[in-house]
Amino acid sequence: MDQAPTLDQSITRGSRLLALSGAVGVIFGIVALFWPNITLLVLLALFGAYALVTGALSVGYGINFATHGARHWVPMVLGGVAGIAIGVLTFFRPGITALALVFVIAAWAIVTGVFEFVAGIELTGMVTSAWTLWLAGLLSVAFGVLIAVRPSSGALALIWIIGIYAILGGVARLFAAYRVRSDLGAVKGAVRSMEGASTR
Repeated sequence: MDQAPTLDQSITRGSRLLALSGAVGVIFGIVALFWPNITLLVLLALFGAYALVTGALSVGYGINFATHGARHWVPMVLGGVAGIAIGVLTFFRPGITALALVFVIAAWAIVTGVFEFVAGIELTGMVTSAWTLWLAGLLSVAFGVLIAVRPSSGALALIWIIGIYAILGGVARLFAAYRVRSDLGAVKGAVRSMEGASTR
């Protein structure tokens, strides 16, 4: 029978998943900004892939901490599921219009941002790096609101907005992953306090 991973192993694996999610965001953002003559439809298809991959990584991150009673695993899993749903919609509904897909992406960004913000708030006061997680959530919400308010502002403007958002969000997650590894003791203490609270 496989043994459950230790807390140290879960934190290490979680930081790697968070870093991988950030790297995917930065790569996607760079591709979006510097791909010559990229069309909005191609960009939206790439965004679908980005949402699918980062969603799966968020689900993995959340499940990774579920066995230790850390409350922030729930919003991370829910946000990841939303990302997977957007990715599936993008690839299996090719007939959807670009404008409709922009609204769907806006909704995804707001929903996942709220869940990420909640996850960060759960850790605030226990882990000094918690602000990086809720900052990434705020960036996502701001991005979603921006493109929802101005969905037809032009393909070039949307490409730049999406690209910059992906890079900033990716950098925030990379920094969060770094701080999780460097604040290992504080993260362990926070998770254990949550685990103790959940068993009372």
